[in-house]
Amino acid sequence: MIADSGIILVNKETNMTSRDVVNIVSKYLNTRKVGHLGTLDPLATGLMVLTVNDGTKIGSLLVSNDKEYIAEATIGLKTDTLDITGNVIDKKDVSLTEEQVINGLEHFKGNYEQEVPKYSAVKINGKKLYEYARSNQEINLPKREVTIKEINLLNFDNNKFTFKVLVSKGTYIRSLINDIGDYLNVPMIMSNLQRTKSGYFNLDNAYTLDDIKNGNYHLINLKYSLKEYNQVNVDDDLSKRILNGQILEDIYGNKPVVFIYKDNVIGIYQEYQDNKLKPLHIFN
Repeated sequence: MIADSGIILVNKETNMTSRDVVNIVSKYLNTRKVGHLGTLDPLATGLMVLTVNDGTKIGSLLVSNDKEYIAEATIGLKTDTLDITGNVIDKKDVSLTEEQVINGLEHFKGNYEQEVPKYSAVKINGKKLYEYARSNQEINLPKREVTIKEINLLNFDNNKFTFKVLVSKGTYIRSLINDIGDYLNVPMIMSNLQRTKSGYFNLDNAYTLDDIKNGNYHLINLKYSLKEYNQVNVDDDLSKRILNGQILEDIYGNKPVVFIYKDNVIGIYQEYQDNKLKPLHIFN
């Protein structure tokens, strides 16, 4: 049976790549058209938002959503990957107080320039950073402005602490932990990570791969997935024009415009010239 179109929420296990998850779901749903809205490192667990069939067309409209994580940091170690899976490059017998840890977390609340980790899939000159790192090639690592919207300590125990954090797209939590360590003048690595939210999608509603294998899941439809966008219900005549991809007068307000016919998304239109709208995606 080939799956319908939409979004499926998956609770990723540890020691799996994001590509592994996509491939397995693709097999179980009997479709090659499966994508995702943000990778998780093999170490990490938690929420992956997967797009299925026509759902792959709306990924670009959802990928910018904020993400929430619960992260564990270990004090006294630094590795080349900035997490517990890497090679140790610094080790110190140090300790921090809970007050110092809270101060470190609070320091990074708001916007800051974060250096992309060298073991990442970001491309420079057509080559992924981890490929440079694995071949011991030095390269200037890019920096990006990220936003730490919320950050709160959950638990502190000697050389480890756990915190919850809500961040903007493109934020690396292992880099954040490394930066907190640098600020507090101690080596620090990420030792655990769980993604709990992506936009309005929540880990509580996610399925395990076993659930999906056994057919115990449902897809979130396109209409709900795009609920934060401007949705307009249309009649028979306008639906035909939309399905034919015709240019429309821009009388609908905020863009992009999601057109709904009989409770289904049939088209997404974007701004065009001279107060016109043109198709971004059509769903036949």
